[in-house]
Amino acid sequence: MPIMDVRYPKSSLDKAAKAALAERLTDVLIRTEGGANTRQGRAFAWVLFTEMADDDFWIGGRTDNEFVPPHGKFLVRVTIPEGYMNALHKREVHNWVTSAIVNVTSPQGNAATDGVMVVIDEVTEGNWGANGKTISLDAIAGAVGQSKDGERFKWVQSYYEAKARAYTSAGYPKDTGGLLPSLSHSAGA
Repeated sequence: MPIMDVRYPKSSLDKAAKAALAERLTDVLIRTEGGANTRQGRAFAWVLFTEMADDDFWIGGRTDNEFVPPHGKFLVRVTIPEGYMNALHKREVHNWVTSAIVNVTSPQGNAATDGVMVVIDEVTEGNWGANGKTISLDAIAGAVGQSKDGERFKWVQSYYEAKARAYTSAGYPKDTGGLLPSLSHSAGA
């Protein structure tokens, strides 16, 4: 259930460039979901564009592009469920998002990648909701067609099992949250 918010200075992207970038970033989101190119997987793939006034986007204390490469400046916040990506997946997302922006804004492919900042924000388990209900990473994986027997979900499961053991050993209250519903603080302890 990743979401991307692409912030960019006014007039950096026209309507056609936004459409092309939205298509590429949706593909990145699908890859981020582990290749869940299903109807529900696409329904979870949100790309938001936030155009910023030139005097609202400062780099190096300036707005005159002194420190900005020719293809522009972009800040992309990728919001994902906590525990959904290991370090390799995060590096892939940083690369895929940057490549998508550079390829759309500099089709010749010779643009530098500086000027593109990608930040991955992880939403703690239990803090994501849709349709007025809290939804779990467990439910998201099932909804988008992600196999719970695959390597990706096995990693997620081991992440949350370790977190449950840490919560238990640290004496967190059992209703603290932040764990898959199938786990309790005593899991694996």
